[in-house]
Amino acid sequence: MVIGNLKIIDQNTIKKAIISLMIYSLLFGSFLVRAEVLGKIAAVVEDDVILEQELDREVSTITQRIQASKTQMPPEYILRKQVLEKMIIDKLQRQLAERAGITVTEEMLNNSAADIAQRNNMTLQQFRAELERQGMSYKNFLDNMRNEIIINQLRSREIGGRIKVTDREVDHYMETQEQIGNEAVQYHLGHILIAVKEAASAADIQKAQSKADDLVRKLRAGQDFTQTALSDSDDDNALKGGDLGWRTINDIPTLFTDKVSKMSTGEVADPVRSPSGFHIIKMLEVKGLDNHIITKTKVRHILIKTNELIDDEEAQKRLLALKARIADGDDFAALARAHSDDKGSALKGGSLDWVGPGDLVKPFEEAMGKLDINQISEPVQTQFGWHLIQVLARENKDDSLEHKKNMVRDAIRKRKIEEETELWMRRLRDEAYVEIYQ
Repeated sequence: MVIGNLKIIDQNTIKKAIISLMIYSLLFGSFLVRAEVLGKIAAVVEDDVILEQELDREVSTITQRIQASKTQMPPEYILRKQVLEKMIIDKLQRQLAERAGITVTEEMLNNSAADIAQRNNMTLQQFRAELERQGMSYKNFLDNMRNEIIINQLRSREIGGRIKVTDREVDHYMETQEQIGNEAVQYHLGHILIAVKEAASAADIQKAQSKADDLVRKLRAGQDFTQTALSDSDDDNALKGGDLGWRTINDIPTLFTDKVSKMSTGEVADPVRSPSGFHIIKMLEVKGLDNHIITKTKVRHILIKTNELIDDEEAQKRLLALKARIADGDDFAALARAHSDDKGSALKGGSLDWVGPGDLVKPFEEAMGKLDINQISEPVQTQFGWHLIQVLARENKDDSLEHKKNMVRDAIRKRKIEEETELWMRRLRDEAYVEIYQ
């Protein structure tokens, strides 16, 4: 467009020109030196590229996963399209995270890997060996985990901070949802999304709806759901065969809840419209849950914090001296009031009152769990300092009501985040400059 003698160039035109120059420079400017190293470009994503060899590697990984699950493979061109689209979305999120200054330190990465190994009852060395046995290098595992952590932090920053759940929302849900009183039924759901762009025309919307209706007919006639999701779904779970896992009614997006509560195993619901497109859900399985019984512990402690004058050795020494005085007949509560650095509990004789699982930091909770009633621990270290711990009582409590409230709160928040994330990712993709060379 020209105004007077001034030419105004569209931003996308500028971006395309820059990208073209970048590709030209990469492919031709230093062709003799770098052609073999760079390889063929599969897609340009903003100011970065996805190489064909990167796409091939990811397709190979996904193919192995699908074959291991004994699911029929979709046609190669469809699988490559799905994988490339996922890589584009991941690339856009990583670019946004980089601009936001989000990073993952080596310490964070190693700690996360150690936690995963521990949850699988392995040492880190055993976990590494198991990964190698399954054909995945430890470096690739760390790279994938780094990517997931960065993306999760980005989503938390972009979306999580805006999501609020009030007590009134929790109470209203529990008042109005009959399912909450039905001992928390769990649903195993499959999901397919036929996406519609934010500014789609009426013709595009009609085309997407027709495709969704056609898929529902085929699924009801016996077409494999996992295979269909792999081939046709635009959802982030497509490469998992559309499997949403087990969820209570609270965990299911609002637009599905009315349908899910009335569906039987194996049933495929009519397409559901949302701003993201048309959703198809299938009830894979249904099961119930038992009441939630927890062990509550009445506990008290004395805390000695470390500082410039009191190191770890001195803190332990002081606590052992206090433990000896208690054994000789001194009152624990009186010593806590006089010596504990936890001023809040010190006023109550060191009492933390009744606590449940997860209420206290892990080292404290683990040490507390090993104590008999009235037994006093050896000095225990946490991030707060050194503790002397005494268990006064234990009881099993039916925490079902409070547990359900927490489940509802978490589920409402999770649902809001999922719905907002879906829209955010679709907007991110629609607004980005992406050129595909396939």
